[in-house]
Amino acid sequence: MAKTDSASPGRVAAFRTGISAESRAAALLIAKGYRILARRFRTPFGEIDLVVRRRNLLAFVEVKARASLDDAAYAVTPRQQLRIINAAQAWLMAHPEHAEFELRFDAVLIAPKSLPRHLLAAFDASP
Repeated sequence: MAKTDSASPGRVAAFRTGISAESRAAALLIAKGYRILARRFRTPFGEIDLVVRRRNLLAFVEVKARASLDDAAYAVTPRQQLRIINAAQAWLMAHPEHAEFELRFDAVLIAPKSLPRHLLAAFDASP
């Protein structure tokens, strides 16, 4: 039996939901005065959904889309936070011009029939 390379319909739907959520999050952040520096920045450690800047602040943003805002908030697990922190270090090594900026790890929560919620300093890189 031949193996197909196509993704399952569920994975395709999840991917589309993620892209839509990231676009909504980016629009919210732009409206708040942030500039998008990177989208879906991939590293061997993991992916950063959005890297944004406002003045001398650099924020690494995790976007979560779930059925409710609470579900989205709980979806940013400690293990995932560690992957994002490691990916952020890789981003900073690739972009040393931002090394002296204030750094923050934010989250944007997306749920149906709700306005996106931007959580400032959703988690930190302290051990």
